[in-house]
Amino acid sequence: MDPEVSLLLLCPPGGLPQEQVGVELSPAHDRRPLPGGDKTIAAIWEKRLQTQPWLFDAPKFRLHSATLAPSSAGPQLLLRLGLTSYRDFLGTNWSTSASWLRQQGAVDWGDKQAYLADPLGVGAVLVTADDFHIFLRRSLQVAEAPGLVDVPGGHPEPQALCPGHSPQHKDLRGELVVRELFSSVLQEICDEVNLPLLTLSQPLLLGIACNETSAGRASAEFYVQCSLTSEEVRNYYLSGGPEAHESTGIIFVETQRMQRLQETEMWSELCPSAKGAILLYNRVQGSPT
Repeated sequence: MDPEVSLLLLCPPGGLPQEQVGVELSPAHDRRPLPGGDKTIAAIWEKRLQTQPWLFDAPKFRLHSATLAPSSAGPQLLLRLGLTSYRDFLGTNWSTSASWLRQQGAVDWGDKQAYLADPLGVGAVLVTADDFHIFLRRSLQVAEAPGLVDVPGGHPEPQALCPGHSPQHKDLRGELVVRELFSSVLQEICDEVNLPLLTLSQPLLLGIACNETSAGRASAEFYVQCSLTSEEVRNYYLSGGPEAHESTGIIFVETQRMQRLQETEMWSELCPSAKGAILLYNRVQGSPT
């Protein structure tokens, strides 16, 4: 296994549709206050704003844990989520003390992630009608993994469920959070690759991968099919989109190469979230060649 990524959860072969995923949202699943208080988080944020004044804070869902269980309707996945923020992410997962926070969390709470923001990301293994996988070269201007190759992705947004006011746990019903989780990955594809929503299949959840370069921050990875060919996708991408500034190029990789991608030079250019998505795809959706 690549040291930059670990696999927290593998879904059953083929992946899970939205109907087989549930969410339990509770303050009990939030990050624990740091030993000595959260003043260091505020200090890190203020320092980042001095060098990157365009950054803005926003609420995010925090992954606490996930459990896969059998049921009469097929396997059911329960995601236990809390609320966190981008500011807390930079002040914990990305702080220079992240490794110490993980050690201390294990000692204090029996959970090495207890003090970390761990905002849940989403990513898409996106496949064209002519069997090419879609990757994007990240812009040098983005905060995370600049210049590296990634799959389309981003974050589900609590704010999308509470327009006009700050999201509270009690306002976010589990089924609405699940819907946001699955719809957000489609929205990210539309915004980043500039594809029409109607060309995309319903996402299937492959599992959850953790980025060990950001202290184990988790991302839910999905399998999505596109009804367009790679050439049609390229044309849509080149005509721009709402988040075109986040990438500088599009890359197509044949499906038959995916099982052995880890043995190629391209692997070293992938950011950890993309590596996690590929590892999950090969185990859950892909078939060995």
